[in-house]
Amino acid sequence: MTHKHAFEALDRTLRYMLGQNGNMNCERPFGGKVVVFCGDFRQTLSIVQGGTRQDIVNASLYSSYLWGICKLLKLTKKNTRLTVGSDKSKIQETKEFANWLLGLGEGNLGGQNDGDATFDIPDDFLIKDTSDPISQLINFVYPCILKDYENP
Repeated sequence: MTHKHAFEALDRTLRYMLGQNGNMNCERPFGGKVVVFCGDFRQTLSIVQGGTRQDIVNASLYSSYLWGICKLLKLTKKNTRLTVGSDKSKIQETKEFANWLLGLGEGNLGGQNDGDATFDIPDDFLIKDTSDPISQLINFVYPCILKDYENP
């Protein structure tokens, strides 16, 4: 979510500070220090007030001169968080949801995707009780919250 200018300013600052006394660190990214960035590029982009889609994309680290020197590491696609503590009978259903969500995040649903795509949400993912949708959502996400809230 951080604007690329923050990373570029850090790079210039470290190059300046660590490149004193004639050493070559002024020519090395981040003054020769290892910097680890982590994040999920499917999540919120930088906020550019009044900006167009192009302005927002151009504000990301991906659009920075630094991106070319970054080494990209990816986590495996095994989402253990969704199955921890789940009822054994619901694990398959949870895995199907996780795969659908991953496909959505990677832009594999809804045909051609130029940043504006239409896709179908399966019926079993929808809130059907319109009289109190918030309570139904809370009960779905936290099914035992009232029973287990004191359990560390």
